[in-house]
Amino acid sequence: MSESTQFDLVVIGSGPGGYVGAIRAAQLGLKTAIIEKDKTYGGTCLNVGCIPSKALLESSEHYQAVQHDLAGHGIKISKFELDLPTMMSRKDKVVKTNTEGIAFLFKKNKITPFQGVGKILKPGSVEVTAADGTKQVITAKSIVIATGSVPVELPFLKFDEKRIVSNTGALALSEVPKTMIVVGGGVIGLELGSVWQRLGAEVTVIEYADRLGGPMDQDCMNVLRKNMEKEGVKFLLSTKVTGSKSSDKGVEVTYESLADGKSQTMKADVVLVSTGRKAFSTGLGCEEVGVQKDPQGRIIIDKHYQTTVPGIYAIGDVVQGPMLAHKAEEEGVAVAEMLAGGAGHVNYETVPGIIYTHPEIASVGITEEQAKAQGREINVGKFPFMANGRARAKGFTEGFVKIIADKKTDRLLGAHLVGPGVSELIHEIVVCMEFGGSSEDLARSFHAHPTLSEAVREAALAVEKRQRQM
Repeated sequence: MSESTQFDLVVIGSGPGGYVGAIRAAQLGLKTAIIEKDKTYGGTCLNVGCIPSKALLESSEHYQAVQHDLAGHGIKISKFELDLPTMMSRKDKVVKTNTEGIAFLFKKNKITPFQGVGKILKPGSVEVTAADGTKQVITAKSIVIATGSVPVELPFLKFDEKRIVSNTGALALSEVPKTMIVVGGGVIGLELGSVWQRLGAEVTVIEYADRLGGPMDQDCMNVLRKNMEKEGVKFLLSTKVTGSKSSDKGVEVTYESLADGKSQTMKADVVLVSTGRKAFSTGLGCEEVGVQKDPQGRIIIDKHYQTTVPGIYAIGDVVQGPMLAHKAEEEGVAVAEMLAGGAGHVNYETVPGIIYTHPEIASVGITEEQAKAQGREINVGKFPFMANGRARAKGFTEGFVKIIADKKTDRLLGAHLVGPGVSELIHEIVVCMEFGGSSEDLARSFHAHPTLSEAVREAALAVEKRQRQM
């Protein structure tokens, strides 16, 4: 075995967990290699997920602003048009810049990349099969599986990425569909559905559950739903999709109400299937070497991220927990620090979750509903953006900040925000929770006036019923 194929660590997968973990390992002095099956680095997040979707969300919000919002600011635009190819080109450029940035970081940190499919042959040994079929074996003291997740495909809605699309196809449509059905009312469905609705599509969201957003705070979800309905999005909750027929003219979807069992059909140019994601753990050699999985196909790990086989670790979407890029990143860092002799740690109580719709939703910690189920006594502070001076100046006053604190200790247990810029505001609460802070800690901290962040302070004050802004 040549020295160029011997490493301290080999990471399979270059998504957020894989590339961040590899970089941290290299910074700590471990000779590190990374294996990626696709042509570009960054995994789902950078290529067909977080980054391109946010680029399109941003562009579609500008388009909506020109159509509906700027006139209220005294800006009248009499003639404008959508240039979808330019919008898509901008999205692709954003993706390209990010993926090329990862390649630069690999070079800077002396990480050796291998292009191909990685398969574990045994502890300490990984086979890489390149696109042309050639194979080579690399060895490492430790192996980290960071292969992420893939969309769940329904048997009666098979992806062709043209008419029936996953997030991948929904980010690359060549024209705005006149009609779109979104199957699944979670983060992906709501974000991408809102993109195409803003650009002109008639969007209907079909959700099996009686609520949107799964476990997220339902007060927040209700604000979002009302706003999206006002914009023209239709919602069918407690509704089950049972079949479909595709043709050159579109897709006919059959669905039934869970309340009365009544079956109906609906036609659409495009159907976006966003019913969740599943761990991508096949073809890695797990079964052959004894790496065990749970019934959902997720790799089983201990508190140190080690699988059932010593020397083989797993992080990110391929293991249990929220399928979020920042969660995977922190696990990648934790594993690298442990392998370098340190004490890596991830606080799962402070993992924020965000829906980048309009308005945005941001959450951290437990909801009121979860607190009640756990039998916890809490105080809740809530403050509306309607009463925030900066929000009124911006002309965006929908939503609120809600803070949940322990009734006895006042320690922050959670926060749930819906409104302007909340994807950024959530992080001061995350930091406060990370240090075991209380609602009073937030309430007594300076917040410049006038800012949106004052709504966070006022919600903290409202925990003790002493908010003051109006």
